Amino acid sequence: MMDWIAATGGRQETGHRVTFDTPDAPRLALDATVITPLAHLGALDVEGPDAETFLQGQTSAQVSLADGEFAPLTCFCTPKGRMLANAQLLRIAPAHYRLLMHASLVSSLSGHLKKFAPFYKVELRERNDLALLGLIGQEAPALAEVHFDALPSRPWHQAGNDEFQMLAHPGPRPRLLVCLPAERADDAWQWLKEHATPVDNAVWRLHDIQAGLAWLDADQQDTYLPQMLNWEALGGISFKKGCYTGQEVVARAHFRGQVKKRLMRGQLEGDKLPEPGSAVVDAEDKRLGEVINAELDAYDQVEILAVMSTKEPTEPLSLEGQHLKLLKLPYPIERVDPETMATTD
Repeated sequence: MMDWIAATGGRQETGHRVTFDTPDAPRLALDATVITPLAHLGALDVEGPDAETFLQGQTSAQVSLADGEFAPLTCFCTPKGRMLANAQLLRIAPAHYRLLMHASLVSSLSGHLKKFAPFYKVELRERNDLALLGLIGQEAPALAEVHFDALPSRPWHQAGNDEFQMLAHPGPRPRLLVCLPAERADDAWQWLKEHATPVDNAVWRLHDIQAGLAWLDADQQDTYLPQMLNWEALGGISFKKGCYTGQEVVARAHFRGQVKKRLMRGQLEGDKLPEPGSAVVDAEDKRLGEVINAELDAYDQVEILAVMSTKEPTEPLSLEGQHLKLLKLPYPIERVDPETMATTD
């Protein structure tokens, strides 16, 4: 149910994009506070007496860490360790969990998990009745605290209750994701837009790129090991939990150092947005990897995340005829245990 997005005044376009007529939106997000409908994200609920046990056998997260405050990243894999979806895991209430992921993956992941659900007392629900809003900017925390009376302590943590949840995400500016019933979205939007400017959800996706955070979509599933998206560097894999589908392959790749491709960040000298899957090539026109996502930045240049070979490339690099300059990621490529993230102040 996307009627709430139309009520914001945004235009829904292909590829889960929502646009407004706000000029220079990426630059505005650096200097002011903005709000956007997160139409590209969706939610899947897992609820029932066996919900924790059920998820524990399927996901890379240590499910017990999702305690209503810490909301860890996670992923679901094939037996060969390839990602079917990556997500953020929230606990809404005892025996009630929510997975946030790319909207195009909600139905397919639900169908995959339902193959195992008959063995557990658990129900899976695709939550098309929820609205997801994004706030970006220095005033975002203050606005959220005033209107919702809730504020997460730090990135990958949550606040709220069983009706609405607020999540802090990393990025170059403070970012908050609000999840609430669609029927409450209009009132929240009308209040927030008095203090924040509506912008395209491409701005939120740009800040994901700048945070080195890639969300797979339906065209990219069953392709990458979690480490190829730097998932262990973001705390999205628990190497201390027991078995889950694909765990053996994921653990072997980590402990034997067998990851030959990594998520890398770059900037193109141009404003032509490449399609996901577009090839990154070296000076000899050899394919090094492919684009995961891309957006225009505040200077009308394209920033990308691409999964690329870890071998030293032959410069210069290019993408669809545009020169590619590699940029630093905002985190080191090293294992971060979610168990540590859950307890660190």
